[in-house]
Amino acid sequence: MTLNAAKEVLQIEADGIYALIEQLDSEFEKAVALIMNCPSRVIITGIGKSGIIGQKISATFNSTGTPSFFLHPVEAMHGDLGIVDHNDVVLALSYSGETTELNMLLPTLKKRGVKTIALTGNKNSTLASFADVVLSARVPKEACPLGLAPTASTTAALALGDALAVVLIEKKKFAASDFRRNHPGGSLGERLKTKVQEVMITGPLMPVTAGDSSLRQAIGILNEKNLGAVLIIDNEMKLCGIITDGDLRRQISQTSPLDLDRMQARDIMTPSPKTIEEDLLAADALSIMQRHEVTILPVQDKAGRLAGMLHLHDLLGKGEFRLLV
Repeated sequence: MTLNAAKEVLQIEADGIYALIEQLDSEFEKAVALIMNCPSRVIITGIGKSGIIGQKISATFNSTGTPSFFLHPVEAMHGDLGIVDHNDVVLALSYSGETTELNMLLPTLKKRGVKTIALTGNKNSTLASFADVVLSARVPKEACPLGLAPTASTTAALALGDALAVVLIEKKKFAASDFRRNHPGGSLGERLKTKVQEVMITGPLMPVTAGDSSLRQAIGILNEKNLGAVLIIDNEMKLCGIITDGDLRRQISQTSPLDLDRMQARDIMTPSPKTIEEDLLAADALSIMQRHEVTILPVQDKAGRLAGMLHLHDLLGKGEFRLLV
């Protein structure tokens, strides 16, 4: 009995989403065009369960290249409407299309010249009559046996919001690298799928010096860049060695005193350090770091030239990783 009831709910919700396919028409294309041509932001509004769905749609838009924020209708009527600009596009959610708090906003939006997209189950509603574009999200029935709690209708609204977001991704040619830039705190698994060249330190940020530079100069660069190491290169940008904070501590404990001006960087560098090629994955870099218990990894191009440098923090963030021993 319990499983049958659960299956019935899922079937009703699935039927609600399938019903959207038949309702898609030129209005959806108009909505996409409005958002694509919007020079500002998509403001999403709704109240109750529709508002919660609206917040999720807004979050999806933001993470996939469409600037957006959620505006609560009641807060809007008490001053927050001031953040709405005539260049914005409003996506308003209400299944009945007769939500009082939401519909109170519509005349003001109209006067400001704000374009409005209605996402509703009632194309003949007040909301639909005010909107420039109407997206129909009508479902055959709610999964709630009383027909009162929004269930299939909110699932359908969420799916239609996802459809908008995904079409916009394709239209804007939004790439995986763009998504990752919007998710610097994303899961470790996703970050480790990036290529080394996407997360490595390059150019003037790299701590590099020549082998014949003085040890004082090398230490100065190490301190300036504050990455825990300085890379030693030749005239062709080939990697000769590395000096880490640990190397310096060991030298100081063994040699007293160090002649910082007469000694050269090559005198204390570790030659032939572990490296990685730039087109490999960050996961490969992490594996090398774990295996050899290092936190710095020079990056080479196909010709063997120094292309960049990886620090453990660039892969994982401070405090998120401990070497396995």
